[in-house]
Amino acid sequence: MAAHPGARGTARPAPHNPHPATDKAPLILSGANVVMPTGTLKEGQVIVDGTRIAATAPETAHRIALDGHYVIPGFVDIHNHGGGGASFTSGTPDDVLKGIRTHHLHGTTTLVASTVTGDMDFLTHRAGLLSELAEQGDIAGIHFEGPFISPCRKGAHSEALLRHPDPAEVRKLIDAARGHATMVTLATELPGGLDSVRLLAEHGVIAAIGHTDATYEQTVEAIEAGATVATHLFNAMPPLGHREPGPIAALLEDERVTVELINDGVHLHPAALELAFRHAGADRVAFITDAMDAAGFGDGRYMLGPLEVEVADGVARLVEGGSIAGSTLTLDRAFKRAVTIDRLSVEDAVTALSVNPAKLLGRYDRIGSLEPGKDADLLVLDAAFDLKGVMRRGEWVVDPQLG
Repeated sequence: MAAHPGARGTARPAPHNPHPATDKAPLILSGANVVMPTGTLKEGQVIVDGTRIAATAPETAHRIALDGHYVIPGFVDIHNHGGGGASFTSGTPDDVLKGIRTHHLHGTTTLVASTVTGDMDFLTHRAGLLSELAEQGDIAGIHFEGPFISPCRKGAHSEALLRHPDPAEVRKLIDAARGHATMVTLATELPGGLDSVRLLAEHGVIAAIGHTDATYEQTVEAIEAGATVATHLFNAMPPLGHREPGPIAALLEDERVTVELINDGVHLHPAALELAFRHAGADRVAFITDAMDAAGFGDGRYMLGPLEVEVADGVARLVEGGSIAGSTLTLDRAFKRAVTIDRLSVEDAVTALSVNPAKLLGRYDRIGSLEPGKDADLLVLDAAFDLKGVMRRGEWVVDPQLG
């Protein structure tokens, strides 16, 4: 396995601080372009008091001048399999924490840990381990990607371990997660698919359509049953056709559906991303990483569940068959690409990376924007949109003053 090259960029991580943020004096980040739900405030300021964003600050507050920089909400990743050389599917709790820390360094302040296809005993055991990290606040929940997916569109999942979405088995995963199951990706056209979607909706778990070979009509039926997310739209599903539009058209046209996009320049052509934004609108797009353990780590050989992956020039592919196997993306790169290459507005990029995923998780009252009362999860970017500072719950993960 490749040696760790360290986090990208020039900013350095702040030393670990064992003291709670409430021991610190209030902080004012001033002079920056502050991206708010109502627009960008020029020469604005953000006040941090303890772990929260505040409306006012005492005269004794420490001030950091950030003229020419941007301050935006921390990124929220709802689909992430690992990073820093560590897998959320197979790593120890310390490995998982290492992967989470890697993504913190790249601006993701809230993260859902995703698993890949495995047998049911393994997945229920894994759910128990990850639920402990959710209870500690290290992750925002668990996303089960597989085993209830189509062998025709399996991607980097072991075909031998795939199974139909029996509602009883879906319920086992929900129960094993102890209230922390956030999302399940399934091929809803398979036997039991629609009943499983209804079960997930009843339990407040997101039913995501993905790794599917469904028709347009079958996808519409699944949405009517309660599915609300498209797992990495365009990838691992039939392409858009003019006579057989397939799932892509159904997912893009329905206002109840949020579409995930992997904006790494590998998974999607820029025209496909533009198509999704134009038809779904910024309010229905969530950028994700779909990262595997090579993210923030380097090229080399890795395991994704039981399958071996070769990462070369940052692109992950199965050793056997050559299918794309997740990504090595971090959300700071996805954001910069969105505003510099895809020409999205900063506000639309923030909506896709922070606002929409926070709303999907039901946490927009605490994260996803820089409004007073919310968690002090924020990022500092320079004029070129390079990440310079990361704050999570009032603590600098990457201190812009040390860069």
